[in-house]
Amino acid sequence: MKHGLVLIDLQNDYFPGGKMALFNMNEAAVNARRLLDAFRKWRLPVIHVQHFSVRPGSTFFLPESDGVEINDLVAPEKEETIVHKHYPNSFRETDLLDVLKDNEIEKLTVCGAMSHMCVDATVRAAYDYGFKVSIAEDACATRDLMFKEISVKATHVHASFMAALSSPYAEVVTTEEIIDRPAQ
Repeated sequence: MKHGLVLIDLQNDYFPGGKMALFNMNEAAVNARRLLDAFRKWRLPVIHVQHFSVRPGSTFFLPESDGVEINDLVAPEKEETIVHKHYPNSFRETDLLDVLKDNEIEKLTVCGAMSHMCVDATVRAAYDYGFKVSIAEDACATRDLMFKEISVKATHVHASFMAALSSPYAEVVTTEEIIDRPAQ
């Protein structure tokens, strides 16, 4: 079963100083980099997903801004695929499914941002398309949310979404657990 890495929205606007800085983004990106290094060493496919906000009123990931750029820590190499998207689901109106099929990828390791939005939507869609999915939960980041008058801390948002995805959608593991496995 051919394995690929999908890095979602690891873009400058989500990092400290960006227009939508996330909780623990630097730590998540360091782990994403560790995964990236491992997949490169194993010579397995790497797909970077980059979000461009095009809907009216968007405030971050604006085209032609520094914030839309993939962060240097996890920057793509020349031969790595970049999929551009406009929706939370990385498959919607993109060529991601074709890229995965063309590369005969059946198993995905997913990481990135935000846990409760694009990671969630992409993992659920991948499962529906029949992919076996692992999420490197410590290589994902999110933010505090509000629901009515309830403030939900980022750690709780992240834990809730990882718990919800852990069955049946994905195997939720740490970066270390993925790296410690033999390349497959």
